[in-house]
This record gives sequence, C-alpha cells and structure tokens, in this order.
Amino acid sequence: MIEVVASMARGPVFLAGELMECLITFRNPMSHVSTSASSEILAWASAQIHCQFHASESRVSLPSRDNKQDVQADSDTVLIPNRGERGQCVLDTPPKILFCDLCLDPGESKTYSYGEIVPVDGPPSFRGQAVKYVYKLTIGCQRVNSPIKLLRVPFRVLVLQGMPEASFTQDEEVSPSNPFLEEEEEASRRDARPLERALDMLMVSTSRRCPHMFNITNVRGKVAKFCIFKTMYRLGEDIIGTFNFSEGDIPCLQYSVSLQSEEEIQQEYQRRPGQPLSVAGHGRHLESCLHTASSHFSLPVPLNVTPGFATNVVTLRWRLHFEFVTAREPAEPPVVRQNESKATVWAGAEHVEVDTFSWDLPIKILPTNPALASYESQFTGTNSINI
Repeated sequence: MIEVVASMARGPVFLAGELMECLITFRNPMSHVSTSASSEILAWASAQIHCQFHASESRVSLPSRDNKQDVQADSDTVLIPNRGERGQCVLDTPPKILFCDLCLDPGESKTYSYGEIVPVDGPPSFRGQAVKYVYKLTIGCQRVNSPIKLLRVPFRVLVLQGMPEASFTQDEEVSPSNPFLEEEEEASRRDARPLERALDMLMVSTSRRCPHMFNITNVRGKVAKFCIFKTMYRLGEDIIGTFNFSEGDIPCLQYSVSLQSEEEIQQEYQRRPGQPLSVAGHGRHLESCLHTASSHFSLPVPLNVTPGFATNVVTLRWRLHFEFVTAREPAEPPVVRQNESKATVWAGAEHVEVDTFSWDLPIKILPTNPALASYESQFTGTNSINI
C-alpha cells in the first residue's frame, strides 16, 4: 500500500491567472524494519486541473450534445480526470507527469511539487440553485497492470475581469534581474507579479468613494434622502449607507435592507425566457425609525459568496433590496414637559394606516485577496488516498 497526500500550502482559493502550487507526497507506510520485499512500485503519476459544469434539469434546458465517447473510455487503465463526476467537463489543463517507475522502500517517502496557472478563460467557482461550476485538481496514479486511481482536491477559483495575463511583457523580459536574489527567489518573484497586479487593480477599483444621493419617495411624497459612498465592493467589505428622514414629508415607520444575488439563465437555455431564475439573500438589516431624524446600516459582504460574473449559460448579479413601511397620516411626536417631576411613558397609536414599497439598487461585488478568502472556504486544500 502507498499513501498519497496532496496539500495546497497557501490555501484552497486562487485568482484566475495565478500560479497554483500543490505538494504531493507518496509514502510507503510499512515499518523501516520490514524486508526489502515490502517495497512498493508505482508505474506513473500525473496531475491536472479541470472544471465540472452541472445544471439542474428541472430549471435549465440545455441543448442536446452529441455524446461521442472514446472506445477506450470504459477501460480502467485509461486516464480520464473527470471519471465518475457529474455534469460536463468545461475546462481542463494538459496533464503533467510527476514521475515514472517510482520505487519506495518501507518507511520511505518522496514529495513532488505540481504547479499550474489557473486558466483565465474559465468561469469562477459557483454553487447556485440551478448551475454549478466546481474546480478540482486530479492526481492519477497507476500500478503496473492495475486500474488507475484518482485523488481529487477541490479548490475555489475567483475571477477578476481584466486581470493581467500570466505572461510577461517585452519590458519585463529584458529588465535586469535582482543580483541579490537567488534564481529560485527571482523566479518566484516573477510568478507573483500577475497576482500583485490583479490585487492592485482590485484595490484601486474598490477604493474610489463618491457620494451617491437618492430621494426615497412614494405616491404620497418624499420619505427620506439616502446616501451611499460607493457601489463597488470586495468580498469581506462592509456596505454602509445612511438615511436622512428629517428631509422627508412622509413618516417612515420601518425599513429593511437586504444583500441579494440574482441568478439568471441566458435566454437560449431557459425554459421561461427573460425571467430571473432565483434570488438568494446574504444578510439583512431591519430597523424601526418612527420619529428618527437619521439612521444608518452596515451589511458585510460574506467571503464565501461568488462575485458577479457572466458566462454563456448564467449571469450572476448583485443588488441591495430596500423595503419601507410608511404611515399614511402624520404621526404625533411624543411630548416631553420641561417641569415634569415623574417619569412618563409614551404609547404609540394602536392602529396606523400604512403603505409598503420596495426598491432595488444594483451594486458590483468583486473578489478579494485569495489568502483572505481561504479562511472562510469550505475546502481544506488537502486530501489523501491509499493505493
């Protein structure tokens, strides 16, 4: 028996275009005092990335595909990375051979490093109500005259529109290298440049602040003035907005703000064209505001949600959903007498005629530093198998 352990040391979340590294260890668990006859041999091992697409048949109508399968696909000795997986493989990288003919004595282990650029032309990881995109690193191993064994390590991919390509420009290629760095350190520094550029672009895009003012009105008049300083946020940021009810003519009894995502299937794939497929909530703020001059709310953007994106099948959009409850008649404010010697309790009206209305404000949700998103990931970045 051989134990195979794959571990992504930096975490299980990556930006598209970033270099993904994984350490793969093969170990013979037999005691070192065993005889040489207990040595284990593997013929070969390879690794590659692939993305699986799955759609709910009850919600999405996908066009029929010609299922032309390889005549060898049913053989257990043919490497098929997505064997046994649900859905379709929409993206895969060329397999990289880790070794051929590996012999491990009892207690011996060997570790190999696998590195691959996460493709920039693929979709992000997404688990919606109708569509799923799931990324996995698949490691294939085989003994001589034995079936292929597959070790899968799921991970998450964040896609940032406009991220620089992994290749270097002409100026960067001819620029002098740092003589004080070793060759490996210099190569590592160059590999990190695309990620650094992407994070810089992300910080610049989400740091711009400009007040956006909105008048909240209904059929009876003005309710409040709403202010929000930006409409583009990173994962993990707080969305902050303020209401000024003193400028309103209609008393507001209560308001709520919800962070929502809308998953919409493209028209050519949808059974009911033109209609949003599903809406999911990711946090809500509720507050009573009768006789309140001003109020504010703060909604965090979860680290485990998917930023907005669009593919040929599905589009994910984000918005703030507001709901207001207003009184039809002016509300009498509580009266406090200056020379009152005893404490008094103000009681509100028992019956109030109200109106309710809602409003949606589109916003953009962008990725964040993948190292930060790894803290809230459902994946561990480590998996193992016995062969």
